[in-house]
Amino acid sequence: MKKASKIIGYILNILIVLVIIVIILAIYYFVQIKVLNKPYANIFGYTFFEVATGSMEPTIHVGDVIIVKITNDIEENDIIVCKENNSFITHRLLEIQDDKLIAKGDANNTEDEPMDRANLIGEVVNIIPNFSLWKKVIFAPQVIIPIFLMIIFLCVVCFLKDKKSKEVE
Repeated sequence: MKKASKIIGYILNILIVLVIIVIILAIYYFVQIKVLNKPYANIFGYTFFEVATGSMEPTIHVGDVIIVKITNDIEENDIIVCKENNSFITHRLLEIQDDKLIAKGDANNTEDEPMDRANLIGEVVNIIPNFSLWKKVIFAPQVIIPIFLMIIFLCVVCFLKDKKSKEVE
């Protein structure tokens, strides 16, 4: 019984650390976007965006989240993100012409207008499929509240068992 209690305690400690890390990153993201009015957050040289259009299908779908390495080191055929006006464009780089970038969405028939290299955010390094769906499910009150209450309940149970076992010794 003590082993099971210790294992549950370790798992809870790991969960608590993970939750704290997520909360810190969320606060950091919020401060950069809302307080400092930056167009995107820079988290250790990376940022992320939720894809809003199907211009890169079948490679990237609407609702996917892309992780972007903030860099100017890009090559042809990379998937890049550029800021144009007040939106972010995620397309495949076809050609680099001096300080202009020629890109095209995989699902589009025509190339984009040349974009200034100064507007480049970086290169897509990872795609998290259907993340927006998971985000809606996980952060729904019907899900997040029971999870939160369960973590608190397990913490209390482990604390009481530890306290009780120390009193017995």
